[in-house]
Formats: sequence, C-alpha cells, structure tokens
Amino acid sequence: MGHPSVYPSGATIYNPDKCWNGFTIFQANTKGALLIDMNGNELHLWRDLQGFPNKILPGGFVMGSRAKRDVRYGFQDQTDLVQVDFDGNIVWKFDKAELIEDPGHEPTWMARQHHDYQREGSTTGYYAPGAEAKTDSGNTLVLSHRNVKNPYISEHALLDDVIYEVNWKGEIIWEWLCSDHVEEMGFDEVARNALARSPNRKAGGFSAGGPDVGDWMHVNSMSVLGPNRWYDQGDERFHPDNIIIDGRETNIILILSKKTGKIVWQLGPDYSRTPELRKMGWIIGQHHAHMIPRGLPGEGNILVFDNGGWAGYGAPNPSAPIGGKNALRDYSRILEIDPTTLEVVWQCNAKSLGYMMPMDAFRFYSPYISSAQRLPNGNTMICEGAAGRFLEVTKDFELVWEYVSPHWGTGGRYINMVYRSYRLPYEWVPQLPKPKEVAIPRIDVTTWRVPGAGKPGFQKEVRVEGTEEPDDKMG
Repeated sequence: MGHPSVYPSGATIYNPDKCWNGFTIFQANTKGALLIDMNGNELHLWRDLQGFPNKILPGGFVMGSRAKRDVRYGFQDQTDLVQVDFDGNIVWKFDKAELIEDPGHEPTWMARQHHDYQREGSTTGYYAPGAEAKTDSGNTLVLSHRNVKNPYISEHALLDDVIYEVNWKGEIIWEWLCSDHVEEMGFDEVARNALARSPNRKAGGFSAGGPDVGDWMHVNSMSVLGPNRWYDQGDERFHPDNIIIDGRETNIILILSKKTGKIVWQLGPDYSRTPELRKMGWIIGQHHAHMIPRGLPGEGNILVFDNGGWAGYGAPNPSAPIGGKNALRDYSRILEIDPTTLEVVWQCNAKSLGYMMPMDAFRFYSPYISSAQRLPNGNTMICEGAAGRFLEVTKDFELVWEYVSPHWGTGGRYINMVYRSYRLPYEWVPQLPKPKEVAIPRIDVTTWRVPGAGKPGFQKEVRVEGTEEPDDKMG
C-alpha cells in the first residue's frame, strides 16, 4: 500500500507527563547533526557533520564524520571520525586506519568508519545512569571497513568489517576482523553455497559504479556489554568488555570475547534449529542490537530493531533466485530478549501499536536502518528510520511522543530517512536552557483538513430503506 503525499512533520504527538523528556540528536539528511527538543524545535545544527551515527557526549560535544569517501571507490566509508565541541571545533580525530589511493584523488588517510563507534565510559552511546562517555580522554571502539580475500567465504573480493580500538592519540591498539571468524558462525552447506555465489556483491553506492566487492556481513551495530547481571552470576560469555555486533545481511547477532576474539554467544543465521529460536521467529535484516545498560529497565537484555525486509543466505526461492536475501518479511518489530533463555520478554510491532495483522503490518515497517533506545522511565524510543519517524512508546505500547523528520534529500533522493536517533538529558548540553515543554494532543485525522480542502461532515445524509446501524467492524 502507498502512503499519503501530504502529512504533518515535526513533532505530532507529545504527552510531557508520560515521556522521558530531553533533547534528541539525529542527522537531518544532508544538512548535518541536528538537536531538537520535545516540541520539535530545532535548537542547534552542526552543519555538514555527517552522522553514521551522530552521538552527543556530556558537555555539548558531538561525534560524527566530516566527509564520505567517493562512492565510485568505496561503500559507506567515512573519511574520519571526529569529536567537536558545541561551536564545531574539533577536539579529537581518528583517520589513520588506511592510506587510500583512489584514482583522481590525492593519497589520503581514512578511518573508513561506518555504522557505529563507542567512546569509553558509555557502553551504547546513549544515556544510562552513571555511565557517561569520556570527553577528554579514553579509548574509542570504531567499526570500519577493510577489503579482503577469503576463499572460505567466496572467490569474490569482500568488503569486510573490522573493529579498531583507538586511544586518545588516535593510535590503533587492538583490532578484530569479522571474516577471520566466519567458520564459527554456523553456516550450513546451502548457506555457504549461496555466499560463495554472491556474497552481497556491490558495485559502489547501492547499485552502480565503483569496486565490485561483496559486503557479505554488513555489520551495522557494535557496542560493549558493560556491567551486567549475567556476568555477576558467573556467566563468562557476558564479560563487561565483550562486544556485541549484528550483521544485517546474515541475520546474525553475536557476542565476541574481547580477550580471545572468539564468538561466545550467537543468534542466527538459522532460526529453525531449536524450539526457542522457532518461538522467537526469524530475525531479518536487523539493526542496533545491544545489551540494555545497567541502571535502565530491562538491563542485561538484548534490545534490537528487527527490520524484516530481505536478508540472509540459503536455499534459492522465487524472491531469491541464487539464495541471497532469501528470508523475507514485510513488517518490523522491536525485540527485547533474555540472552540466557532466548525468551522474548517484550516486543513492539504494528499489532502492539493498534493495527491489524497481517494486513496492516506495513504501518510499522522500516526494511533498512533504524534503532531502539531504552529510556530510564521504562519507555522505548524508536527510530523507524526509512520513514524518518521517531516514536516514544510506554511498556504498554501507548504512543506518547512522535516526530517526523521534515528534512528531505535533494538531487533525486526525495526521502527523509534517518539512520539512528538518540534521546539525551537536557543537562548534557549546558549551553542551552531547558526548553518549555508544551503538550501536543493527537490530531483527529477524521476531521482534520488542509486549509481550503472543505469541511468534514456530510452536507446531507439519508438512510437507505431496509438497512441497519453499522457496527464499524470489518468482516
């Protein structure tokens, strides 16, 4: 089904009494990193600071990137990762991952950062009591790219994912390469054959030009676990230094040991292997898998935006003729998972939000990007990224805040998508006064009209002989 071409943007619903009130940071399309209040007022723009993603640190510092590599030669490679102050001055930078010599360009050191990073002190990059990111010291985990060859996966060249730990001086002191651990991931023979045929090959950008490489895993989230109850109870898999990542193309979420590099916990790629996985259902094309930090409701559980859409490697089918992207689901869901039992302890989907399934499942559906953040009052902030829509929902699925990004692309990309968003305390940006919080009641869409479009209601109404009062229920 299609969507209307005209609809409200900005903040559309706001209940101050039920929200966890604060600022929200996101990338406003090509404009830069944008800070808004709960009423959608645009308070501060860090012009041209790209967000993959943008994150606020206490004191009004923001992290992001200043430029993207030429798409003819790289895919989603950010040239650097920087921390800037409230006025846009650079106070920290990392770009010494790889010296790049692209045709027509001067040799340039690049970070090749993509999708995530974490500054020491914060496990996820969002607010948790007593866990604030360092702003003038500390190490940073950076998720980056590296081009490799690995015949176990495919004879094709691969765009691989690498995690660097970088000190305050910008020096790499630890690294982990994803393809080195593919044999631990449990791909069966059918999936391996599909991977070998086409490991999600990309020719630059999304479809054309540039290097012909296979973005086989496509890791889009990376964070440390931090202190948690499972490790306190003696489960070594959940050591606070261990790192959780997810690969959207493989439908895999895994935890790796920081000490050994080995995979110690995993979901996917096959969700039919055990009764627990079958009950959970297939996680497809997911984003932002992370452990809820200590001090927040649900701490220790895994929170993930399960996009649906298309992903995975396996047996060919009509929608996946050579076995790539062979899993398909046309709706999204947020899952909160107990990592020790694999029980889904909370989930949010279109049905939770009041729509009928499966016919209205599309009403909560972002097949790419997106995120979820647990808030201190138990609410969850959701970035439905493909639609540029943010929602704050209570544990009982009441929608208490909604915002639709009004920032649209240009040059043929007429979309308002947002990769990820974060809610943060007002006091993290001391340069700004606390905003006035004004409730925004939900608009009654049955009576709201664009000015000049006519008034709601029938000019004349008659009842057809022999009919009865309708009950407004669909058959």
